[in-house]
Amino acid sequence: MDSNLDYGVAGMQALRVQAEAASYPETLGALIDDAAARNGDQLLAKWIADGQTMTYAEYARQTRKLASSFEAQGIRKGTHVGVMLPNVPAFVVTWGALARIGAVMIPVNISYTETELMYVLTDADAQFLVMDQSAVPVWDAMTEHPALVSDTRVIVHGTPRDGSQSWQALLDAGDEDYVATSTLSRTDLLNLQYTSGTTGFPKGCMLSHEYWILLGSLAAKFRGRGGDVKNVLINAPFFYMDPMWQFLMTMVLNGTAKIAPRISLSNLYNWLVDEDIHYCIFPQPGLKAWPEGPEDRKINLRYVSIFGWTPEARKEVERRFGCVARESFGMTEIGGGLMVPPEAGSKAYERTCGIPAAFREARIVDETGKDVVQGEIGELWIAGRGLLWGYYKRPDANATGFSGRWFRTGDLFRQDADGFYYIVGRIKDMIRRAGENVAAQEVEAAVVSMEGVWEVTAVGVPDKMRGQEVMVVIRPREGVTPDQIDPEAVIAHCASRLAKFKTPRFIKYIDEFERTVSGKIVKRALVDDKTNPRVGAWDRTVGKVLDQAEADAQIA
Repeated sequence: MDSNLDYGVAGMQALRVQAEAASYPETLGALIDDAAARNGDQLLAKWIADGQTMTYAEYARQTRKLASSFEAQGIRKGTHVGVMLPNVPAFVVTWGALARIGAVMIPVNISYTETELMYVLTDADAQFLVMDQSAVPVWDAMTEHPALVSDTRVIVHGTPRDGSQSWQALLDAGDEDYVATSTLSRTDLLNLQYTSGTTGFPKGCMLSHEYWILLGSLAAKFRGRGGDVKNVLINAPFFYMDPMWQFLMTMVLNGTAKIAPRISLSNLYNWLVDEDIHYCIFPQPGLKAWPEGPEDRKINLRYVSIFGWTPEARKEVERRFGCVARESFGMTEIGGGLMVPPEAGSKAYERTCGIPAAFREARIVDETGKDVVQGEIGELWIAGRGLLWGYYKRPDANATGFSGRWFRTGDLFRQDADGFYYIVGRIKDMIRRAGENVAAQEVEAAVVSMEGVWEVTAVGVPDKMRGQEVMVVIRPREGVTPDQIDPEAVIAHCASRLAKFKTPRFIKYIDEFERTVSGKIVKRALVDDKTNPRVGAWDRTVGKVLDQAEADAQIA
């Protein structure tokens, strides 16, 4: 181990010891109040699109007021509440209010269709729904509603529908001196976070107050650069986990969250400059969104999180912007797992996910659960404080997903002689598109329900901008020809059942799949490294089947 790396690992271990010895707020409500006591009228958040702002004191006060009104409506400790809101102040206020009561938030993707909304709310046993007015048409279009959510238990942010309640009216009527009527602790459930990170339909990860407190607090400690990071860009949808822990990290750093409505490469540069951003999750394509030059000096980044970048891109972002760019590994189930130390020397430019973060232990094991020899490939297992409780109402998934105190990530890793971990691939059948997890089985279930389809498989096609794009390969029923299963009809069918990011871009037809001895489809044969899987696929972005030249041009 070189001296720089030795120094970096030692520093990381010292931070781990310090972090694990520290005390943390018991609940999210306590974290909000502690931050408000420290910062008062200091700016906590700014919504970039419309200029709305919120101070620390205002946030604490609004969460107490809304909590009192929620409780008056019958929301109690343990009540499950769906929250279907875009990146607006109401999202974080609602989360904080539910946390103060001890209720459980179920974040819902604002782009979900009626089918997806019905699935999540029913599976999660939601009793109330807080939704944006933009999502009301989806609710109204449902042929039936979840059994536990009556119209009077729908709370609309914006113009309320007939029979529902107004989120703003509830906030205005609340008591700012609200005190929780139930005793809360760090191990109480806070979120049912649905994830497609594993095979099958989305499952609800049961995440406690402690999970979120540690995730936000440790992110601040390891990414805060000794107090240099104050302005944090949040531009992913709040119904995913990253924006939520980034918001908590900002409070721990006594900083300001600059919140954009959505991810946008075209707007990224202006946001970084105009909002004086110090930290963000930086997408590698952003390096190509504007040319390198004198304008780079206007950017004041100090630390960026990166995922899967090439060595050249890692060096470029640090050279251009004078920041620290570091990889890590996490997932909804475990929060943070591995991190590359800030002072990692040349190791930082390798595709390593780092070493175990605070409160985390890691193992690489074989199929029998025995540790592999260092350097060999196996499944990464993680243990530690504040992991998910388990998957909601999924005893089989919990039985296979855990081995004692160890969570089985389903990801293949190896460890080098310096103790650094490298991801090799995924055991789980999942497609990763532009930061979104898409369960192949969910896409397959939508397509196979079409008339004329006998079998279908969904795979991830490599894409330089989005990581992967969704492709479905269809085997028609006997006597049905491919032209009888029109690709545009496939897209329309999927679009009525799946969110936009899950809807396939590429469609292929096949007479027979390559199979294993047990009869399972060999997916890797459809996306091998030797051929371009786009060749012969119908591409919905251009509305035609791609020939070799057209397919090659897309990945050039």
